[in-house]
Formats: sequence, structure tokens, C-alpha cells
Amino acid sequence: MTEAPLLLDCDIVVGHDVTTGRWSRPERVREVFAGTGISGGVVASLRAVHFDVPSGNDEAREVAEGNGWTSCPVLDLRDPLGAERELDRLLGGPDRPAGIRLAPTAQAVEPSYPSFGHVTRLVAEAGIPLFVEGDVRVIGPALRGLGARVVFLDTHFYYLGDFVLLARAEAGFHTSTRMLTGPDALEIVAAEVGADRLVFGTRTPFHETYSVLGRLLSSKLTPAEIAQAGSQSLTKLLEP
Repeated sequence: MTEAPLLLDCDIVVGHDVTTGRWSRPERVREVFAGTGISGGVVASLRAVHFDVPSGNDEAREVAEGNGWTSCPVLDLRDPLGAERELDRLLGGPDRPAGIRLAPTAQAVEPSYPSFGHVTRLVAEAGIPLFVEGDVRVIGPALRGLGARVVFLDTHFYYLGDFVLLARAEAGFHTSTRMLTGPDALEIVAAEVGADRLVFGTRTPFHETYSVLGRLLSSKLTPAEIAQAGSQSLTKLLEP
């Protein structure tokens, strides 16, 4: 297994998952990160995803500041007018958002809804990368043609071919490594569209952090490609 490079996680969430009743507490995330060598990453609030966007985004900012992570605010796709106001608030604050997280499935918003198209256009026009939950086969086509930088957080190995087809046509499309633990999944992405489209993600503590990391480090990618996926892709996406 290759020695671990710098690792940054594109998919940290904190708070209460109302769909499962499980909690992600910052101290538990820190514990897992310490055991795996993950240095940090971008964090979003489940409170913002599910029911209170402004206070949830403030929570994520506080957690990020307290842990040396990067805050990733959420916008509510169920409320496009509120999303406009929240984006204005975030852009008017002292720190420009490094990324915006969208959760269309959790918020029961289809990509065909006007609210989805409106909010994603606003974020793309602001030049802020999107971190998007949901089925890449459903979400991806709705994001084509925007010139957006996107990380698909839930790309499954079974749908890897669909991601590759999308990414061939969209230079800004990236995928989290979280669910790409199947045979040659990482290698296929690197060969087809480049290792710079791979972004290390774990969704600790709701997913198998050790298996995601182990798959990356034991892959047939070169050390340079592993380093690219481990942190460099995310670092570049977060650049202003």
C-alpha cells in the first residue's frame, strides 16, 4: 500500500441526520481523521440541509474555524427566494464561500424543477464550486452547459460510465471517491478523464472511511495521481 499523501476530505458533514437519527459530531470526525491521517477538508451542516439554513451555515463556519477546516454552506433548493437571500448574505460576509453544497434528494427537489436550475445558475455565475449530493445520472445532465465546477458526492461504481460520459463533455465535473471502491473504478476515471477529476471524500462518520482510504492507497494509480486525488484536486477547486 502506498504511503499516505496529504489527505483532504470533500465531504464532511456535522449535525443530526433526521432521516436516520444518527449524529455526526465534530469530535467523532476528528477522532476518525486522527486515525486515518486525514488533515481536514470542507464541512457542511445537516441542520442547513434539513431545516434551518442560516443558523446551520453559521454552525458549519464555527466548526470549520474551530478545527482548521473549510466551511461549505448549504442552500435550500425548496426555497429559491430564500436561497437568493442566503447567497447574498454569504457573498456579503467577510469570507467568500469556498463552495456551496446542494442536497436535492434530501430536500425532495428534482433537477427539472425551476428552483434547481435557478439556484445552480446563481452559484455557477458567482464562480463558486458546487458539492452536490444525489444520483449523478439524474443530477449531472441538469448541470451541463453552465460552466460550473461540480463535485458529485454520491457517484456510485455502478454509474461510473455515466459520470465519465458527463465529464468528457464538462471540464468542471469531478467525482468524490467515496463510493468508487469497486474494481478499477478510480483507475477508470483517471484513464478516461484524468486523476484531477477525482476528489477524496469519505462522509465520516456515516460511511466507511477506512475502506475509502484503503482503496485509494492500494489503487494502481501512480503516487502523483494518488496525491492529486488525495488533496490537490480539492485544493484547486477551492481556489478563488
